[in-house]
Amino acid sequence: MIQIQTIFHWTLRIIAAIIMLQTLYFKFSGSEESVYIFTQMNMEPWGRYATGIAELIAALLILYKPTTSIGAFLAIGIMSGAIVSHLLVLGIEVKNDKGLLFIYALTVWISALILLWLNRNQVLGFLSKLLKKRLP
Repeated sequence: MIQIQTIFHWTLRIIAAIIMLQTLYFKFSGSEESVYIFTQMNMEPWGRYATGIAELIAALLILYKPTTSIGAFLAIGIMSGAIVSHLLVLGIEVKNDKGLLFIYALTVWISALILLWLNRNQVLGFLSKLLKKRLP
């Protein structure tokens, strides 16, 4: 049973990280689709670079077991922004991608949400330490 949980945990981590990492090339190279998306959001080019850096950090944190929950939390925030952008500004389909970028964002969001739940003890431990430092 523990082996199945470990495989499931790693599968979620790898899915989320690979999706975020593979989009970095398009963001940092200034691909037509990335420039279009961030232009529509009035965030070109700074938003494209900032999002790419945030996704890189989130992916690396997710892959490193002691920081998985932090990376998952960051990924949920980033992907929430992407999902809301698709729903309110861009539309589900962007430049005839058949909704692939939206599906990627949902996949990362769901994977990160499950990872955060699976690592809830890590999150609670972190919050407990944080509160102990702040309380007299």
